Amino acid sequence: MVLSAASALSSSALPRSSPEFRIDQPGGKTILLSSLKGKVVVLEFLFVKSQHCMRVARTLNQLQQELGPGGMQAVGVAFDAPNAAATGGEYLDAMAAALNLSYPVGLAQTASVDAYLGRTGNEMLSIPQLIVIDRAGIIRAATGGQGNPSLEDANALRALVSGLLKESAAH
Repeated sequence: MVLSAASALSSSALPRSSPEFRIDQPGGKTILLSSLKGKVVVLEFLFVKSQHCMRVARTLNQLQQELGPGGMQAVGVAFDAPNAAATGGEYLDAMAAALNLSYPVGLAQTASVDAYLGRTGNEMLSIPQLIVIDRAGIIRAATGGQGNPSLEDANALRALVSGLLKESAAH
């Protein structure tokens, strides 16, 4: 789903350091992206009501079950579409339960997502957007904009993550 020219994250040179990011989970728990350093993190920025996002979430769930024991950590980040009514994540728990997700899903404000992705108001936002971060906290791949859309394919994402899992955190 395309909302509004290319994501600045994707047009920025990769690899590069991931900035800090906060994900608020239902029930009040917070995940700081920095707390996952040492794992290969796959972030999915998603809209809860998007079927495309749900398909990618199912793929991440499969990969989390396969590669999680080896150090992969998928994290879903739901946010509201720009210029849409805020839902406050009211459908988040129902989505996670319906998909039987085995990884954490939380909520972030649209402004925080835009800041993390480096998106300004007139740039395109492709949803879902996947960000792949290595064990050292370096963004190694992304979808959206000039990114790699093949990462939405289970086999392509599995190959990338498997390779990153073989690297040390201090490369």
